[in-house]
Amino acid sequence: MNVMFAVQITEPAQDDIDRAFVWWSSRRSQVEARKWYNEIHRAILTLKQMPERCPTVPESKLSVAGVRQLLFGVGTRPTHRIMFVVRSNTVIVLRVRHHSEGELAPFDISS
Repeated sequence: MNVMFAVQITEPAQDDIDRAFVWWSSRRSQVEARKWYNEIHRAILTLKQMPERCPTVPESKLSVAGVRQLLFGVGTRPTHRIMFVVRSNTVIVLRVRHHSEGELAPFDISS
């Protein structure tokens, strides 16, 4: 039996998504920005099923706290990390970061 999880996107994570959307809009096109925005939300919704399939983040202080990541990209390779925790039957998306932004520190995460 598959357990379905609720998915909650925190304000910092939505802010990350909104900033990336603005970046795509200004440097690519509105069409590509909208595609990216829709696809990342679709990817986040896949966490409703088996979120534990995703590995913990490489940052040791965060992986000990159970922070996991789903790699995401609209092209052939991932460009973003969707960082989340599982609490009871809820997936809480904490941050969405481009790979170029580097590692997260514990103060970057609030759950």
